[in-house]
Amino acid sequence: MSTVLQLSHFIDNAWVPAASGEQFEVYDPSTEQVIALAARGTAPDVDKAVEAARRAFPAWRDAKPRDRAALLFALANALRERAADFAHWEALNSGKPLARARREILGTARYFEFYAGAADKFYGDSIPLGGDYVDFTLREPLGVTAHIVPWNFPLNMIGRSVAPALAMGNTAVVKPAEQTPITALKLAELALELGFPAGVYNVVTGYGEEAGAPLSRHADIDGITFTGSVEVGRLIMKAAAEHIHSVVLELGGKSPIIVFEDADPAHAAAETAKAIYSNSGQVCSAGSRLLVHERLKDDVLEALVARSQTLRVGPALEDPDLGPLISREQFERVQGYVETGQQEGARVILGGTRPPERARGLFFSPTILDNVRPEMRVAQEEIFGPVLSVITFQDESEALKIANGVHYGLVAGVITNDLGRALRMARGLHAGQVFINEYFAGGEETPFGGYKQSGFGREKGWEALYNYTQVKNIAIRIR
Repeated sequence: MSTVLQLSHFIDNAWVPAASGEQFEVYDPSTEQVIALAARGTAPDVDKAVEAARRAFPAWRDAKPRDRAALLFALANALRERAADFAHWEALNSGKPLARARREILGTARYFEFYAGAADKFYGDSIPLGGDYVDFTLREPLGVTAHIVPWNFPLNMIGRSVAPALAMGNTAVVKPAEQTPITALKLAELALELGFPAGVYNVVTGYGEEAGAPLSRHADIDGITFTGSVEVGRLIMKAAAEHIHSVVLELGGKSPIIVFEDADPAHAAAETAKAIYSNSGQVCSAGSRLLVHERLKDDVLEALVARSQTLRVGPALEDPDLGPLISREQFERVQGYVETGQQEGARVILGGTRPPERARGLFFSPTILDNVRPEMRVAQEEIFGPVLSVITFQDESEALKIANGVHYGLVAGVITNDLGRALRMARGLHAGQVFINEYFAGGEETPFGGYKQSGFGREKGWEALYNYTQVKNIAIRIR
């Protein structure tokens, strides 16, 4: 790319350089070339954005819900109309294949559409206290909400949390990942064009420790939504505790896809490939552990290896099946886990390194590790790459024990033709979402969140609206 974008913060409906005057480089992971220079935000920039959001809050809160809804509907429609442009920038910046990027942009539009429809329908309750009283609840917005967004779904995650926050009358300050700030600012361009009031949507770009940390501990925010690592999630919680802020955390997973002996091997292989290779495995809910019944293992692996060998790995704009990993750091992390797995006794039966035809860019081959034991690091820790660990089991009890035997509990998949078994497993699994016979089933309408160290709170669907409101009870003595 010949032209390097110049990216500023978006604060109070204006484009604002960093208070320090500094910038940082943004890369295309398919080529490792610089595609943008972004404002390097620090605490003064965060202060300015939070102040703008605070000033905007009373008028946005008091606006008629149908008026807020109209703007959100308009934003959804504009995203659909410009999906090709947004997908181009998302693919270029994040490395995701172009078709996948487009689907995610359309999913973002759906978030704004869904929550626009909820803006005037999220009612309070009437509580019967007898004839002497009228008692009811109001659902009121929190105020200024902070959204610290990861790099694996740069715009989609903004839609997932910002849309319900704005629908409920909150204002927002977004800190996109330093690797992928472009589409957060492209969305700001749309909001400005559509007439969103100043201060309702603000974006501060920068590094986590320089911009994200000041935002998470800011005294004048009222709620924080964070998606990322457990380590950073702990820091967010500590920062929020200082001011008793509301927190929603989605912190990753080590999700199992459990294949029973009655499953069709080809179907199981197809769902497993989707579970682990989507977005090059850089998905919190990736099915990174294949738990397969010992009697079906050989058939499933044969089908899975054959399918995996057909997948194309390449630059995002060529629309391959797998794009690059996001950064050199992530590439080395994934490579290191493959080496660790081998040292612990796992056997690489496919992939394990860079595709030989891709000497340039941060590409990693679809990788399958066989002979994995449940206690190995590759079966316990989140790798965040296209690396599958294969573990066998003998019966339901053992499958459930292995599946639940990690610190995470985000999602789980079950492949079986036995409905009773599927429901027994669903009840026993320690996971916030369970997919039966189709991994990644559901959509923007279905609640999403984790058990254990995968975090707490639920995003997506109607449940997300509770994150961005607080309840006020009003009791009236009438006689």
